[in-house]
This record gives sequence, C-alpha cells and structure tokens, in this order.
Amino acid sequence: MDRVSSTMKQVSNPLPKVLSRRGGGGGLEAERESFERAQTVSINKAINAQEVAVKEKHARTCILGTHHEKGAQTFWSVVNRLPLSGNAVLCWKFCHVFHKLLRDGHSNVLKDSVRYKNELSDMSRMWGHLNEGYGQLCSIYLKLLRTKMEFHTKNPRFPGNLQMSDRQLDEAGENDVNNFFQLTVEMFDYLECELNLFQTVFSSLDMSRSVSVTAAGQCRLAPLIQVILDCSHLYDYTVKLLFKLHSCLPADTLQGHRDRFLEQFRKLKDLFYRSSNLQYFKRLIQIPQLPENPPNFLRASALSEHISPVVVIPAEASSPDSEPITDLVEMDAASQSLFDNKFDDIFGSSFSCDPFNFNSQNGMSKDDKDRLIEQLYGEITALKEELENFKAESARGTVQLRGRASELEAELAEQQHLKQQAQDESEFLRAELEELKKQREDTEKAQRSLTEIERRAQANEQRYSKLKEKYSELVQNHADLLRKNAEVTKQITGARQAQGDVEREKKELEDSFQRVSEQAQRKSQEQAEVLETLKRELATSRQELQVLQGTLESSTQAGAEQSTRIASLEQERDRLSQAAEQHRDEMAALRAELQQLRDTLSHEQESSRTELEMLQTQLRDKESTEQALQQLLAKEQLSLVQGTIHEAKRMVQDAVARMEDPAHISCTGSADCLLSQTLAASECAERLRDAHSKYLLDGTAMNSLLPCLAPFAHLVSNTLLQGSATSHVAPVEPADRLLELCKQCGCEAVSYLSALQDPETVASADCSLVTACLSQISAIGEELRPRGLDIKQEELGDLVDKEMAATATAIETASARIEEMLSKARAGDTGVELEVNERILGSCTGLMQAIHVLVLASKDLQREIVESGRGAASPKEFYAKNSRWTEGLISASKAVGWGATVMVDAADLVVQGKGTFEELMVCSREIAASTAQLVAASKVKADKDSANLCKLQQASRGVNQATASVVASTKAGKSQVEEKDSMDFSNMTLTQIKRQEMDSQVRVLELENQLQKERQKLGELRKKHYELAGVAEGWEEDAAD
Repeated sequence: MDRVSSTMKQVSNPLPKVLSRRGGGGGLEAERESFERAQTVSINKAINAQEVAVKEKHARTCILGTHHEKGAQTFWSVVNRLPLSGNAVLCWKFCHVFHKLLRDGHSNVLKDSVRYKNELSDMSRMWGHLNEGYGQLCSIYLKLLRTKMEFHTKNPRFPGNLQMSDRQLDEAGENDVNNFFQLTVEMFDYLECELNLFQTVFSSLDMSRSVSVTAAGQCRLAPLIQVILDCSHLYDYTVKLLFKLHSCLPADTLQGHRDRFLEQFRKLKDLFYRSSNLQYFKRLIQIPQLPENPPNFLRASALSEHISPVVVIPAEASSPDSEPITDLVEMDAASQSLFDNKFDDIFGSSFSCDPFNFNSQNGMSKDDKDRLIEQLYGEITALKEELENFKAESARGTVQLRGRASELEAELAEQQHLKQQAQDESEFLRAELEELKKQREDTEKAQRSLTEIERRAQANEQRYSKLKEKYSELVQNHADLLRKNAEVTKQITGARQAQGDVEREKKELEDSFQRVSEQAQRKSQEQAEVLETLKRELATSRQELQVLQGTLESSTQAGAEQSTRIASLEQERDRLSQAAEQHRDEMAALRAELQQLRDTLSHEQESSRTELEMLQTQLRDKESTEQALQQLLAKEQLSLVQGTIHEAKRMVQDAVARMEDPAHISCTGSADCLLSQTLAASECAERLRDAHSKYLLDGTAMNSLLPCLAPFAHLVSNTLLQGSATSHVAPVEPADRLLELCKQCGCEAVSYLSALQDPETVASADCSLVTACLSQISAIGEELRPRGLDIKQEELGDLVDKEMAATATAIETASARIEEMLSKARAGDTGVELEVNERILGSCTGLMQAIHVLVLASKDLQREIVESGRGAASPKEFYAKNSRWTEGLISASKAVGWGATVMVDAADLVVQGKGTFEELMVCSREIAASTAQLVAASKVKADKDSANLCKLQQASRGVNQATASVVASTKAGKSQVEEKDSMDFSNMTLTQIKRQEMDSQVRVLELENQLQKERQKLGELRKKHYELAGVAEGWEEDAAD
C-alpha cells in the first residue's frame, strides 16, 4: 500500500505544476535559475575550507551539471567568486573537483576552461612560495591540471578519462612514426607531473601514524584516486607506443625513451605498492600491481606478455563520504501517512460517525465488532510485514538500478564526447570551406570591380534621367497619397499592435499546449504501467487514475478551445495584414527604387574613388620601401664582404704564423697531398679572379664574390701548412725553396685580400702573384714526388684490375661462407644461442653486401676517372703516369679483401663457441677502415659533381651503417649470452671478506699492468706498420734524394 501511495504521489504532482505554467512564458527562465541555484549550492558544498575529503554526491552533481548545460560556464562563474588565492585547503579541493570535471564532465569543459589557463599558472607560482601545509601540494596540482589541459588540447582524440582502444590509439598517431615519437614524449611529461603529485602527497604525510583514517589525511589522499586512474592508462599507452617505435626505429635512437620509461616505471611501481597498503584505498579502489621487471622493448615478442593494468572501483563503495540513503525512510513515513489518509477517506475518521459502529445498521453485537477489529488489526500487521519485505527488496533493486544508471551515464557521456568531436571536426572543415569560397568570391569581385563600376555609372545616369521625368508625374499622385497615408498609418499601427499581441499569445498557448500534451501523455503511460503491476493489491489507485484522466480530458478540451481561438485570431491577423500591405505598397515602391538608384550611384562613385586613391598610396609606399631595402641590402652586403675578407686575411696570417711555430716542426706531409692542395687553391684563385672581374663591372654583384673568399683563404692556408709539413721530410735545398715560396705566397695572398678590402684599391687588386707562387710550389712538389714500386709501369694497369677482381671474389666467397654458417647454425643451435648467431651472421651478411656494392661503385668511378683523364693515351699509360694513385688503389683493394676473409674466420669461430666477440668487433672496424681507404683513393682524382662519386659516397655510408650494425648485434649477443654471476657474501666472515678484497685488488693491479703492456705493444705495432708502409710508398728514397 505504501509503495502504491508513494508512486501515485510522484505521478500526480508534476501535472498541476505544468498546468500552472500555461498562463506565462517564464518556465525556461525559472528552470535555469533553479539549475544555477542547485549548482551553486553543490559547488560551495564541495569546495569549502574544511579539511575533509570532497563528498562524492556534491562532485557528482557538478559533473551532471556540465552534461546538462553542455559546458562549464556555471562552474567557473561560481569558482571565480571563491577566495582560492587566500585559502590553501579551498584551492586543494578546487583542484580535486576540477580534475574530476576534466575526466568525467562534458567534453566542452576543456574548451570553457582553456581561457583560465594563465590564471591557474599564476596561482601555481604563488602557492609555490609557501613551503608548509598545502602550499606545495596546490602548486604541483595546478601544474598537473595545466599539463592535462595542454595534452588534451594538442591531442583532441584522447577523451578526458583517457579510455581508448588500440585502434583509436593507432588513429591518434595517423600511422606516422614522427607523430608516435612526439606523442610518447608528451605522455612522458604528463606522467611525470602525475608522479610528482603522488610523491609530494606521500612526503607530506606522516606514515608512522594511521593518517588514512583521519579527516585531514583523507583530504590529501582523495585526489590520488583520479591520479591512479590517469597513471594506469598513461603507463599502458606508453608501453604500446614504445613497442611500436622500436619496430620502426633503431634501438640506439630510442635509448633516451627507454631510460626515461625505466625511471618512471620504478616510481609508479613503488607508489602503487604503497597506495595499496593504505586502509583508505582498500575500500574504495582496487589498485593494480605492475610486473616485477619492466618490458623488454628490444624483443618484439614481449608485447604479447604485456598486461594492461586495470583499476577497479567497487560499485557499492564509490565514495569514502557517501551518506546513508534516507529516501526509503522518508518514503515510508510519507507512504504511511498517505495510507492513513486514504483509509480515512474510505471509512471516515470523525468520532461522531464511528466506522465500526454497525449496531444501527445491522444490529451487530459488541463482541462481533471486537473480533472484526482484531481481525482487521491482524490483517494490517501482516500487510505491514509484507510491506517491510517489499521495502527491503525495493531498496536492493534501487541500489542495483543506480549502479546500472551510473554505467549508462558513463557510456552516454563517452558517446556524446565522440559525437561532439565529430561535430567539431565537421564544423571546422565547413568553416574552412566557407572561408575558401569567400576568398574566391572576393578575388572574382576584385577583378570585375573596375569594369562594372564604369558600366553601372553609365547605366545609372540614363536611368536617373528617365526616372526624373517620371518623378515629376508622380508628384501630384504623391500629394493625394499623403492624405491617405495618415489614415492608413493609424490603422496599421493598431493592426500591428493587435497582431503582435495575437502572435505572442498564440506562441505562448502553443508552447503550453505542447508541454501539457507531452507531460500528460508521458504521465499517462507511467500510470498505466503502475496500475497494471499493482491493481491486485491496491484498489484505491483506480480512483486517482480516473481523476488524472479527467484532468487530462479537461486539458485536452482547453487545448481545443485555444486552437479554435488561435485560428480565429490568425484569420483576423491575415485580414489586417492584407489591408495594410495594399495601402503601403502603392506609395513606397517608386520612392524606394528612386532612392536606391541614387544611393547606389553615389556609393559606387565614392568606392571607386577611394579604391583608386588607396592603390596609388600603396604603390608609392611600396616603391619607397623597396628603395630603402635595396640601399640597406647594399650596405649589409658591403659590410659582409669586408668582414669576410678580414676573416680570410686572419686565416692566412695564422697559417703563416703556424709555419714558424715550434710545435709544427714535428708535422710531416707527402708531396702528393701538397700537389692536390695546390691544384685546388689554384682553381679557387681563378674563380676568385673571375668573380672580382664581375664585381668591377657591376658594383652590386657581390653574390659572386662573397662565396669565393672563404674557400680561397682556407685552401691557401692548407697549402701553406702542407708545404711547410712537406719541407720537414724533404732534402735541404728543395725544403728551403719550398718554405720560402710558402711564406712569399702567404704575403702575396694577404696583400691581395687587403687590396680587395679597401674600396680605393679594389680596382687595382691583382691575383696573378698568388697564382704564380702556387705554380712554383706545385713545380717543387712534382720534384719531391717519390718513385713508384718495383713493378713495371706497364704492369700497373693489369695489377689494378687483378686486385679489384680478387677483392670482389673474396667478398663473394665470404658471403657464401656466412650463408653456409647461418644454415648450419639454424640446423644445430636452439634458443638464445640460435637467436644470437642469427643476429650476428645476419649483420655480417649485410656488411658483405654493402662492401660488394662499394667495390662495384669504386670500379665504376675508377673507369670514369681513367676515361676522363687519359685523353688519347691508353688506360695502362694513364695508370703508369699516375703511379702513386694506382699504388694507393692496389693497397686499399688488398686491405678490403684481406679484412673480409679475416672477419669471416672470426665469425666462424664465434658461432662454434671458440672465438671471442671482441675479435669480431675489431675485424668489422678494420674492414670499415679499409673501405674508407679505398673510398679516399678513388675520390682523389674524381670530379666532385660526378654521379659515380655520389654513389661511392652513399655506398661508403652504407658500409659504416652495416659496421655499426655488426658491432651493435655483437654487443647485444654478448650481453645476452654471458651470465652474470651473483655475488653472495651473506655467509662470509669479516676475515674472509677482507681476504677476498685483497685478492681483488691484486687482480686489478695485474690486469692494469697487462693492459699497459698491451697498449705499448699496440703502439710499437702501429709504428712498425707505418715504417713498412713508408717503405712501400717510397718515403725512404725521397729522404735519401
């Protein structure tokens, strides 16, 4: 009975309220005021100065308010009146509520809050100066909220609660590795702010006491629930993005990402562990535990082992401050009172008319009445017990329905967020399209404006002359119409007022009728459902249903009467409108057309005049600005040329001074290198002479002179230093002549540059003296060139071809051996050993392929050099003429073939377990050095713009990358294979530990001594290698001469 009464009470109340609003139009305003009042009360209750945790029901009301108004205007209008800068607890609770709104509120909360980002930053800096209490906590929390707003602004695909699927995460990066790289960095920064707040809150609490059960402790710990939810998602997305990046980029490039992830992993794991032990969190949230070891991003299969951390919030304990539900108790009292009223209405309640006094009606005795009363009391007691059971079941069902409603609200909010994002994107694209259309229309209008203005002016003049004649005829008619206009104006004014009143009344009646109809229909359905469920238990509900149906019929009849009245008013309005239009159109048409033509003509003439003046002004301004810029550019170029010449003089003077430096005496050089430097300097001097001639013809042609100054000074300086170094190993007489020529060349170069720098002498500057000195230095270099090997010059060409062919054969043989070793390893090895061997042999195969490409490119470049330099001579004659260059090619080719063979042997020993990883790394580096020697030897005589030279340089870079890959795979395999011995000192005594320490010191000294000896041995070997290489190159013969 109580349930039926309560239900009927809830159903019957709203309808009179709706009907009472039929007469006025202020329903929406009243509803808005009620909403703002409720939001203000909830926000003030949630954000107050009491050091207790924010109550969940107030925060939930604020969240639902943002979904109701689709934004956070009301929230910020209330918060702006709070003294957040004067009370730290108030600011802390504001941060908590604002964090919940960003996570669970409407998607427009972020847009409405971006404008307050600077205020949050200022408040953060202000609270950062307070080191006690909540000062530092508020400062760090405000920084976190600013970082969260910036992250979601840059990445609008991420919702506020950070819940995304793997497909949505891939779409956020747009399948671009650069976007994924930048997104990972932003997530690291975001997670860093979350961890800073986590650590600051824990450091501000006294963990020696049970702070989580106190109100002050819960006030500080409550916001960490939102932090835990954010951290779990950020950690999961960071792991997935790092695995994706490692599949696209080299491991060395992502070393910084891995280091930063490991640091944050350790912090997050420790904080999750400490939080899970607090009694406050145990009843509110189920905190996940991270794995013991971080993910291994270098192993792609480790992604399948990753388990996303899931934070579980129990539905029955959604808040630490949930208040007991008293609605059922209140409903019980209300239902009981309503039941009593219904009982009195049916049976009567006055003492004068006793409902149980049946003596006057049927002569029933007093005992019968007592038994009847006892029987009724028993039935009432049974009904009350049944009602209590029903209340308990209803309470349980209410709790379950509320949980389900919360889930549906979350899903609805997420769908609304996705819908809003799609709408925003479509609006943005539509705005861009409209803007492009407007720009195109403006461009077309600007092109047609001048011609249309002239044409319209002529047409308007003709029309004006015709209309002037017609206007004189209409003057008489106008006088008559003026008399009629006064009467018509009065009628129109009255008609307009009546029409406005009728329209407003009609609109109000239509709105009221619509709302009444909708409310009545909805309430009728609810009543029908309630009556079908409870008609067996409560017969009295039928009477109230009839009352409601009568009310609905009366409202329907009232709506019909209003419709009839509205129709009559519409007919009257149409009649008045037609009468007013007939009187108004006759007089206003011609007058409006004439005035429009006059205004159009004057406006177009004025706009054309204004536009012409504006264009002329802009043209004059542009010409003056261009002249000023040209003068400024000339000054800047002149100052730049003089500065460059000054630096070039200083460079040559430094080179001349270094020739006299005692430290430079130990430097030596070869005649071939001197010749190459001299040739380059001579060519640069010729280019500088041509640029100087152009500059003299055209004083503004500084662009041709400026690029030649720095290379000229650089090459002349290198030539001087190389000549001085060559004189140190040359015989006495050529050495003295060479040194004297180098000094003379330096002085001439400085004199020439000084003449260029002075505007008065720039025309008389002459570079011929510098060119003559360089020619004499080149002649002495030719005299100092050593003789070739003991091989006949006619055999050098054949020897080059043989060595290059032998090198290619050695590389192909090495590649075949590596493939054979890889097949054996796959057949005989398993597990980690197979993985290491495959990685090492695969990188070796890549290195051999890169060397093969380099050798082929070297052959092509060598063939190009021979064809372009031999002229009418044969290739053998060209090799004989350039014997030193030919010998360098032979030596480099032999080194490459020998290095490939040695590396294959080392790889074979490593796969068999007999060799060392260090030997393989040294061999790979030696091959890289040999290929670099081959590239240098091939590059000496090549044209700098040659396509084959570019291919050779590209192949050289490929060899370097392959060498780095071999070294990296070898190091990785070494670290994967070697087992680290665990050191257990728990069972050792002090004496034993001291003994072990002394033994370790002795071992360290022995290893250091061996290292020193090996370094000395390496130095002697390199010295001997240089001596043998000098003999092969003819250095000793040069010294003897």
